[in-house]
Amino acid sequence: MALYLSDRREWVHQSDIRSMSIECDRVGGVNLSQGVCDTEVPEVVMAKAAAAMRDGYNIYTRFDGLDELRKAIAAKVARFGGPVVDPEREVVVSAGATGAFYCACLALLNPGDEVIVFEPFYGYHVSTLVATGAVPVYVSLFAPDWRFDPAHLERAVTGRTRGILVNTPANPCGKVFTLTELQVIADFAKAHDLFVFTDEIYEHFLYDGRTHVSPATLPGMAERTITISGVSKTFSVTGWRVGYALCDARFAETIGHFSDLVYVCAPAPLQIGVAAGLDTLSAEYYRDLSDTHQKKRDRICAALSKVGLTPYVPQGAYYVLADISRLPGDSGKERAMHLLRQTGVACVPGGAFYQDGDDRGLARFCYAKKDCDLDRAVAALESLDA
Repeated sequence: MALYLSDRREWVHQSDIRSMSIECDRVGGVNLSQGVCDTEVPEVVMAKAAAAMRDGYNIYTRFDGLDELRKAIAAKVARFGGPVVDPEREVVVSAGATGAFYCACLALLNPGDEVIVFEPFYGYHVSTLVATGAVPVYVSLFAPDWRFDPAHLERAVTGRTRGILVNTPANPCGKVFTLTELQVIADFAKAHDLFVFTDEIYEHFLYDGRTHVSPATLPGMAERTITISGVSKTFSVTGWRVGYALCDARFAETIGHFSDLVYVCAPAPLQIGVAAGLDTLSAEYYRDLSDTHQKKRDRICAALSKVGLTPYVPQGAYYVLADISRLPGDSGKERAMHLLRQTGVACVPGGAFYQDGDDRGLARFCYAKKDCDLDRAVAALESLDA
């Protein structure tokens, strides 16, 4: 018998985000492709994690996370207007927000179940659905403000529809769903008895006075919403892999058991550091995140506009989709590579965020960078012939 790969190999491949990062490293460029927030880690988070290692927090934790962290998550979420949850029964700590979503899909979706996804989408969301046997069904968001047509939701639903995925603020387009839009989604979910999976990892990156609304807080939505988030972005610890799911206790235990099966637990001492950050960092810390990144957003958008790569100014998160169709090339990848060769700035071709791979002339730029790196990127972009 010949040795062979499993059929699952078709479900996963190196993303354009990763491949552009590799190309950027080859030329020593500025990586605006990958969402690696490289600002400073809060000192209390670092110090408590280091102390926890010395104090012996180096073994397995409870399957759904340390008590300290589950309580800190519940308290912090409630403090910022999110859903009120029982830390003992309705909080599951997992290996990052990606891990929490994967385990939620394993727990709640059967092979063949359909989940409505807004596009442009984050590729890991779709890959996770496919890897667990679910079927993504797409509803378009329309530029420049990335609105959706409620009638398209009704056209997308079938007898196999089991859920809908909402990413707010959104990667890659920076959309912040309004209360009115979320109410439409909530009414739709209740009418068709659907789960609502929400990715709220960018909840503290909001611009121009916008506010974040957690769908689980809307009337009748706590029982059907799986709220996914984490601290990778807010604490600049993308490599720590500490995220969580919040949901009704009927679902949380099974999500936790799948997390135990796949990941065992998030790193124990890092859970302690994260708990300390959630407990002690003030509202001002989170406001500063928004204020600082709004300035970064304005800088990158101004540079892109100056050279004719028109940006769709994001409302939140820390990515901007820009029209790079004026650059030479027959595909988004070729245009992105031209930009990298000419300026040393790496971006992600827009096809990575659409089901058909058509880039729509777009590319994604991440601006969550240290000021010195953003300075380099802005100067390099402005050297491009307009």
